[in-house]
Amino acid sequence: MDQSKTKEFREDFAFIIEAGFVAVKQLDETSANRIFQAAQMINPESTAPSVGLGYIALNKLEVKKATAIYEEVTAKEPNNWLAQTFLGICYILSKSKRKKGERLVREAIEKTDDETIKNLGKVSLEWAEKDLNKPKSPIYVLDADGSEAKE
Repeated sequence: MDQSKTKEFREDFAFIIEAGFVAVKQLDETSANRIFQAAQMINPESTAPSVGLGYIALNKLEVKKATAIYEEVTAKEPNNWLAQTFLGICYILSKSKRKKGERLVREAIEKTDDETIKNLGKVSLEWAEKDLNKPKSPIYVLDADGSEAKE
């Protein structure tokens, strides 16, 4: 798209991204997708719209899709602690990658100054410890064939 047509919206980019996250929280997937796609058109260099699209996938428990998005974002921006935390959460949801996910989340908590990301990381680690790491976990991830994931 012609950048001259989107230039006037650049100053509102952060608000547009936030509106996408609000739409996700309101369970309005259609609007959230449209908002993040529009944000990507306004600022194609930014990874923020991808983080939002990954958040939609994660909320729908489309873990493979969310993982692919967050792996791409963290490859492009290794210091994107929000994306790394979400990637860690994706890994935590996979029994075979849980330890790696916990390590990624701990690293993000250590390196970020953002209290929101620190809190998200702490809550996800507590959840993993409380509910996912037990031998008789009430929550477990299935492999694509429907069988319980193996370590």
